Amino acid sequence: MEKEISYSAGGGEQYASRRGFLSGLALAGGSLFLGGSGVALAAVLEERSAPLLKIVLLTDLHYAEKTAAGNRHYRDSLLKIRPAVEHFNKVKADFAVELGDFVDEAPTLEEELGYVSRIEAEFSRFKGDRHYVLGNHCVSRLKKEEFLASCGQRKKAKRAYYSFDRGGLHFVVLDACFRADGVSYGRKNFKWTDTEIPPAERKWLADDLRKSGKPTVVFTHQRLDVGGNYGVKSAAKVRKILEEDGEVLAVFQGHNHVNDHKVIGSVHYVTLAALIEGPFSKGNNAWSVLEAHPGGVLKVDGFHHQGDYSLPRG
Repeated sequence: MEKEISYSAGGGEQYASRRGFLSGLALAGGSLFLGGSGVALAAVLEERSAPLLKIVLLTDLHYAEKTAAGNRHYRDSLLKIRPAVEHFNKVKADFAVELGDFVDEAPTLEEELGYVSRIEAEFSRFKGDRHYVLGNHCVSRLKKEEFLASCGQRKKAKRAYYSFDRGGLHFVVLDACFRADGVSYGRKNFKWTDTEIPPAERKWLADDLRKSGKPTVVFTHQRLDVGGNYGVKSAAKVRKILEEDGEVLAVFQGHNHVNDHKVIGSVHYVTLAALIEGPFSKGNNAWSVLEAHPGGVLKVDGFHHQGDYSLPRG
C-alpha cells in the first residue's frame, strides 16, 4: 500500500507516494542528498529495488461462532479475512503465513473442527502457499496433528516446527505450544501462560540454522522478546541461538495482539496486531505485506491497525 507524505516543492505543498517521490529524486543522479539530511543516493536506490519476495502475514483471528467478548468479535473474523485474502492475491504474494490462534475454543471437538473448516475455506482462496504457526487457541481442544491435518499443513511438514527455502532466503516456523515440562498442548491440558520451546526443538533450530547458511526469517506465535505471560520461558536461550547464527534477520510473532518492534542484538522482533480486535467495519482489520529486498532489508507494509516497519539488516 502506497503511503502518502507531504513535501514542499517550488514553494508549494504537494502530496506524493514516498516511493514515487524518492524514485523521482533518484533520477537526478550524482551524489544526491535529501534536504541535507544525509540520506545518500544508495538509500534511494534501495527504496526503489524490487522485492525478492512478498510474504503476507496475519495473526490471531480467533474465529468462533460465539458472541463477542470485550473487543474480541469472534464471528467477524470470517468477514475480515475476505478483504485480506483479496489483497494478498492482488499483490501476487509468494506465500502467506498465519501466525497462530486461527480459531478459538469451541464447546466440543466437532464444533472446533468446524471452525477450522470454515475459516480455512476463506483462507484457501489465497492463490499461493499457506503456512500455519500453532497458537495456544489452535490446540485447546484439538491435538496438534488434528489441527494441522484440518488445514492441510501436514502436507508440508510432519510436525508443527519446520523450515523451508524460498527466493534465496531461509524460513523457520517454530512451535512454542509446549508446557514447561515438555508436554505438547492439546485437549485443554495447559495454561496459556506456560509456554515453552523445549530442548529438542532448540537443538533442531541450531542445527537447521547451521546447515542453512542463508539469511533467515523466523515465525512464531508466542513472543521471544519479552518475559512474563506472553513470552516463551526459554526465550533467552532461543534468542542466543538466533544471535549466534549471524544470519537471522527478523522474528515475526503474534499472541499479544499489539504492534511492537524491538531490536535485540542484530535481530528484529516484530509483534503484529490481531485481526480479531473490533467489529467488522471499514478500516477495522489488520494484516501486512512483508517485502524481502536485496541486502537483507525487510519492509512491513501494514494495513488498517497494523503498523509499518523498515528493518535494515543488523
